[in-house]
Amino acid sequence: MKKKLSYRDKLVELAYIYDVKEIKDYEKSRKNLTSGQLELILKKNKITIPKDFKSNFLRDNIIKPVGKFKTNLKEFKDNKIKDKNRAIRKFENFKLDTNRKISRAFKDLWIQLGKIGLNFLNIIPMLGKVVYGFFGNLFTDLFHGIYKQQIEPQKAKKGIIGIASVVVITTIGFSGANYFYEGELSNKPEIKKEVKKPEIKKDVKKPEIKKEVKKQEIKKPDIKKEVNKSKEKPKLEVKRKSVDEVILPNLNLKTETVLNLFKDVEYDLGKVRVQKVVKPIYFTQFPRDLDALQNTKLKKETFIKIVLPLIVAENERILADREKLLTVSKKKFTTDLEKQWLRQKLLEYKVKKGDLKELIVRMDIIPTSIALAQAAKESGWGTSRFALEGNAIFGQWTWSGQGIAPLDRESNKNHKILKFPILRASVKAYQNNLNTHKSYSKFRQKRLDLRDKNKIIKGLELTETLNNYAQTGAEYTKILNQIIKQNRLTDFEPVRLVNSVKKIELSS
Repeated sequence: MKKKLSYRDKLVELAYIYDVKEIKDYEKSRKNLTSGQLELILKKNKITIPKDFKSNFLRDNIIKPVGKFKTNLKEFKDNKIKDKNRAIRKFENFKLDTNRKISRAFKDLWIQLGKIGLNFLNIIPMLGKVVYGFFGNLFTDLFHGIYKQQIEPQKAKKGIIGIASVVVITTIGFSGANYFYEGELSNKPEIKKEVKKPEIKKDVKKPEIKKEVKKQEIKKPDIKKEVNKSKEKPKLEVKRKSVDEVILPNLNLKTETVLNLFKDVEYDLGKVRVQKVVKPIYFTQFPRDLDALQNTKLKKETFIKIVLPLIVAENERILADREKLLTVSKKKFTTDLEKQWLRQKLLEYKVKKGDLKELIVRMDIIPTSIALAQAAKESGWGTSRFALEGNAIFGQWTWSGQGIAPLDRESNKNHKILKFPILRASVKAYQNNLNTHKSYSKFRQKRLDLRDKNKIIKGLELTETLNNYAQTGAEYTKILNQIIKQNRLTDFEPVRLVNSVKKIELSS
């Protein structure tokens, strides 16, 4: 009796009939493809699947339509959000244009009034002559009529000139006083605005610097706060270009939304390379469809833009701790709070017996170029399954913690790839790993030698000490050097965060 074949087996059989090499190779390597994957490969090879193969009525008539409906609903929601954001931007632009037009109209009106006033002053001499002649003749005739005698025209003219002079001088005096008085009033608000701007900036910076210092003294501040922020109401649009700090929540963002956000805040890698500063925009996860980008250069730039602020922020946190450690270690007497902070850091960097010298060796930065290169290599530029499902950028192994099992893991091994709630937690764990694990003692020693010689810590001088990070050893370090050079990652080593730590939210 012939065995009843499943739908998947029928697809495999169909592939062998039409000699589809790609499916044969997968079957030989014992990589089990799903029915959907087999269908896609067959359709790509222009092979028609018989209708009687599709026996799964539930999947075709219920599951697929429901999934399609959810996708359409999500796209509809995204389109509505885009329309709303577009309308808000149009309204703001209309408001700004209206203000400009009104101010320009007032300015033009003032100029026209000034011209009219000047023309009037130019007419006054001619008007004076006319008035002088008219009233001269009038008073002469009047005096002749009253006294019935001839009055001397020269005396009458002198009297009229005196009266007309007093009137003209008085008019000019009042007009000039009003002109200068109104000019002073129109200039006053401009002076106030120029004075206020720098004061606002100073007021914003001072309290936020204090907040940053407090964060460094509290145990595990960064991960908890970002996890809490990820639970808040989603907000997706930045309405101003001078972004201070943005923490994006878990929203399963699309790559298109991410690119629009970078455009709104003017986040450009060219400017970062030149100015050596980056805006603190912290993503909690990668966009799911990052791999769909056809432009390889754009995909790499998007990955760097997401990961760079996270690496720089953690390096600056380490440098702040290192500076505090050097200050405290020179003191003869320490406070209770300083002792508590030292105990916390000794535990964090896994230093035994309170050895402060060893703590100073371990508490140091990871060059940005190395961190970016390893993140790109281990996560496939942000497109690997581990990066998308577990925010695992650096492919760290675990045998006890929560993790994701590799598909190609051998049967006699039980390791997993360590997963994280947010991307920044993965960066922090990676830096702590290089600063504490015994496999990277050569890396830390060479970094210390550069410090002692007052040299800049450069990534290309330290990559050769990371041959224990992967099983391929020296081949792995060659790949890291190639990634750093091809993508000019050394340009990002001196990059720092924008000199402000004021946090803002993304409004929907």
